[in-house]
Amino acid sequence: MKKYCLMLLACLLATPALATDPVKIGMITTLSTKAGYLGEDIRDGFQLAIDQEGGKLGGVAVELMVEDDGRKPGKGKQIADRFIKKDKAQILTGIVFSNVAMAVVPKVVRKDVVYLSTNAAPSKLAGKGCNSNYFSVSYQNDNLDEVVGKYVSETGLKSVYLLAPNYPAGKDHLAGFKRFYNGKIVGEVYTKLGQSDYAAEIAALRAAQPEAVFFFLPGGMGINFLKQYSQAGLAKDIPVFGPAFSFDERILKAVGPAALGVRNGSQWTHDLDNPANKQFVQAYQQAYGRMPTLYASQGYDTARLIGSALKAVGGELGDLVAFKKAVKAADFASVRGNFSFGANQHPVQDLYIREVISKDGTFTNKTVQKVFSNHVDAYASECSM
Repeated sequence: MKKYCLMLLACLLATPALATDPVKIGMITTLSTKAGYLGEDIRDGFQLAIDQEGGKLGGVAVELMVEDDGRKPGKGKQIADRFIKKDKAQILTGIVFSNVAMAVVPKVVRKDVVYLSTNAAPSKLAGKGCNSNYFSVSYQNDNLDEVVGKYVSETGLKSVYLLAPNYPAGKDHLAGFKRFYNGKIVGEVYTKLGQSDYAAEIAALRAAQPEAVFFFLPGGMGINFLKQYSQAGLAKDIPVFGPAFSFDERILKAVGPAALGVRNGSQWTHDLDNPANKQFVQAYQQAYGRMPTLYASQGYDTARLIGSALKAVGGELGDLVAFKKAVKAADFASVRGNFSFGANQHPVQDLYIREVISKDGTFTNKTVQKVFSNHVDAYASECSM
């Protein structure tokens, strides 16, 4: 009897401790290779939201576990398996590249795990491949190109040369541009992912004589292309356009004057005039000593969204249906301003054109105009949820 009482007492004492265990969030992101700063900014934006609440999100204690996928799909799958099986994480996030997302997300969402994308959002996961356990907090891959396609059409440029890496996101981004551009496509080239030398592509581009160039080359790829394009003397005669990924503040610092005047598409800029964004930009600069990028804003928004859902369910993830319902409600103040989820659990949001400018000795972006209001992605109608 005495032994039974001691065992019962031990169980009773253990119960409160379990109830206060932090919610484990697994972040799979790219921290190495020349694109490593993309994952670094996502991680830092996410961590800022946690730090602002003293280790909590929505008043609920959380533990953020971060691992580098090295931009390798196989490694991403291994990390996801470890987070789920060993660490018992029920929320995953953080993937930068769409080829990694396609290797990881379909498998993850078949389990009792919710994945929230801070960046990669391939079309296959937005349409017929949608899943109730999958949310994109960033965009759908095509979105930031659709806004540029519409804008370039409206400027009267009648021919465009297209350039992107040969992987799922590259194809999505060019498809997005073509969906809203009504001029002539005089070239469509897919390069190697991670490529650094664009001499051959620039020579072919010159020969095609387009009125404009649209490219999607994130991270170090964009730095190399912009420098080489400027050195080739083409920037003066053939304007360049692209999505925000190739014109974030860290790329602009490396590229310098070669990017001045380039207009690019985005759902966020540091100058958007809303209280949540002003607070975020100031706090991020104070915490890290640099201007936040698009990636940082997406990491921050994702953390704030998770916090709103955790608060709604009191930190209890036993009922994932209730948690997902709270996520879809999107009851948080986004740094983007307008934000809601569509039928396929991808953002319905405003989209803008930005311009690269020089300000106080640094290169940055300013918002030029809003092109789309409450834009819904092209694949939502294919989702059967």
